[in-house]
Amino acid sequence: MKPRVTVITLGVENLERSLQFYRDGLGLPTKGIIGKEFEHGAVAFFDLQQGLKLAIWNRKDLAHEAKVSQETPNPTEFTLGHNVGSKAEVDKIMKEAELAGAFITDPAHETFWGGYSGHFQDPDGHLWEVVWNPDWEISD
Repeated sequence: MKPRVTVITLGVENLERSLQFYRDGLGLPTKGIIGKEFEHGAVAFFDLQQGLKLAIWNRKDLAHEAKVSQETPNPTEFTLGHNVGSKAEVDKIMKEAELAGAFITDPAHETFWGGYSGHFQDPDGHLWEVVWNPDWEISD
């Protein structure tokens, strides 16, 4: 399989609340919620980097589409890593997330491997890591 991940979809409980968090709180660009005219179709897409989008979709609709039962979510199933260019940028984004309503699970700190990171959960409990890695060059 060639790696061609183009969309990361998060199942959410309240589409409007999550839209506000990601659009208004974190400033991710979006055209808002689309697909309301379709049963199980309401979704919002956010532009991330070239060729990659974040989608938010009601959990019940995602479960219906994938034909799986809707289980209790567990934040340790995966994390979304947001790599940045400096420690100051980690601090800035962590503060933005907190002001947007995120729950800070792990305040920004020096890591054992020489980087700097912190973790937060969005309103639905999805776990994000904001991280500066001195060995990775981040280009805008």
